Amino acid sequence: MTDRWARAEERYRAREADRRYPRRDDWGLDARTARAEPEPDQAHWDDDDDTNVIPRYEDELYDEPEPEPEPVAPARRRPPAGRAAAGKAAPARGRGPSARGREGSGRGKEPSGRGKAAAGRSKRSRIASRKAAERKRRRRNLWAVGAVLVVLFVAAAGFAGYKLMSGFTPPEDFAGPPGAPVVVQVHSGDTATQIAESMKEKGVVASAEAFYEAAVRNSNMNGVQPGFYAVQQNSPAEHAVTTLVSKSSRVGNLVVSEGRQLHDQHDVNTGARKEGIYTKIAAASCIGTAPAAKCVTYEQLDAAGASTDLAALGVPDWAKQSVAAAPDRRRQLDGLIAAGTLDFDPSGGPVDILRQLITTSAAQYESTGLLRSGATNQLDPYQTLIAASLVEREALPPDMPKVARVIVNRLRIDQPLQFDSTVNYSLDKTEVATTDADRAEVTPWNTYAMSGLPANPIAAPSLKALAAMENPEPGTWLYFVTIDQKGTTLFTESYAEHLRNIQKAHQSGILDSGR
Repeated sequence: MTDRWARAEERYRAREADRRYPRRDDWGLDARTARAEPEPDQAHWDDDDDTNVIPRYEDELYDEPEPEPEPVAPARRRPPAGRAAAGKAAPARGRGPSARGREGSGRGKEPSGRGKAAAGRSKRSRIASRKAAERKRRRRNLWAVGAVLVVLFVAAAGFAGYKLMSGFTPPEDFAGPPGAPVVVQVHSGDTATQIAESMKEKGVVASAEAFYEAAVRNSNMNGVQPGFYAVQQNSPAEHAVTTLVSKSSRVGNLVVSEGRQLHDQHDVNTGARKEGIYTKIAAASCIGTAPAAKCVTYEQLDAAGASTDLAALGVPDWAKQSVAAAPDRRRQLDGLIAAGTLDFDPSGGPVDILRQLITTSAAQYESTGLLRSGATNQLDPYQTLIAASLVEREALPPDMPKVARVIVNRLRIDQPLQFDSTVNYSLDKTEVATTDADRAEVTPWNTYAMSGLPANPIAAPSLKALAAMENPEPGTWLYFVTIDQKGTTLFTESYAEHLRNIQKAHQSGILDSGR
């Protein structure tokens, strides 16, 4: 019996080993076929081949933990052999079926262990499938990214090769000779590349690259200012750059001094001509060199400035009503072209040129607060511009705010302004002093012969004069007079004191007439 129980225990342990470590050659068999195979105790109980219980270890995917083994009931201890000999052998034999029952019970639990193993394998299979799909998707993404990188690399290599090859090929350039001049504009902030593009668009050079290469070799390009330049078409790039940086190529550059009016005047004492704004515009409009130069003439500008089409001339809205009522059409644009440096495109006609200058000047005027100045001086914008032109002609910059206050104070009490500058405005020959006959002549501008402001500005005011008129210095002055050639000006609210100041001016000779 001892040997039999030992073999039974060995068979039980073999079954547990098979359940925990199933042999790979049994996988894939039908469960019923597997159950039909003979149990170890029915086949070769005395077979000493240990390979039936030694498991074949296989690496499981992702290290999935094995199911916990079922607890094994401890084997009952056999009674001593002496007791069996004493007559208790029958109960011992009665344990045989019980032992076989336990063995049968062990065999009944075996499919449950295998089912758990199959469920574990199924779960591992699903996890493996998902991870395989994930790896496949990642591989596709890697392939896509790799393809994009390859395309970019090929494109970069092609571009680098193109630039390398083009570096050995000189840019297209004209051989000359240069043709007719054209006007090219250089904007504020333009780089050499942008200027080169403008030159190419105007037909000055054959390629922007050729101009750029010539420009970077010429240090004078750093001195090119915003404005308009006359450069010949079909020029070799080197010649175009040399022309651009020369002073003679600048066109449409107008410098208007403070107090300048549209038309020419002459000095009474010297007979020298004081050039008006129209004369200066005509000189700045010339393109090319004499005798082939193309210029807008003084007469053409004078005729264009008398046009009744104020919108075409660029007259701002705040001035249109007063300009339309001007008593002299030839003088209607006076004051609308500001003092200072202005640029215009000379390739246009006289109306185009005047529109450019008036539009630019109006923007400058408005930037000082002109449209809001009425709250301080009780004048509309055009009246403020007229008064500023008087300030420009009557005062030096330090005295401008005081002269502006005298104008406001006199207008408030309807006292004539009596400015000599308003008398000289309509005269061809002028001087600081005026005659009694000149002061007595009634004109739309003579403030000795009427109260209020002239019909239009009498000169181009500076922005300083305009600012002074927009914000006059506080005071009660009603009179002022310049008493010497240095420009010393005395202010007072007393007429008697004003007469004494006039005597000082006579003593200095500043009021002596050359007529």
